[in-house]
Amino acid sequence: MFRYTRFEKARIIGARALQIAMGAPVLINVPEGVSPLDAAIVEFEKGIIPITVIRPS
Repeated sequence: MFRYTRFEKARIIGARALQIAMGAPVLINVPEGVSPLDAAIVEFEKGIIPITVIRPS
């Protein structure tokens, strides 16, 4: 099973929250008024964020 480090997780959630704040569509149904950060966290937990991590081999 693939696990992200805490730094990768922070970077992915932060980048996705910025995308949502700048107007990107949210990929899940969230209530009106939810912050971009909260929406990004829920997307990360569900595993649907369209961001990949490439690690050197």
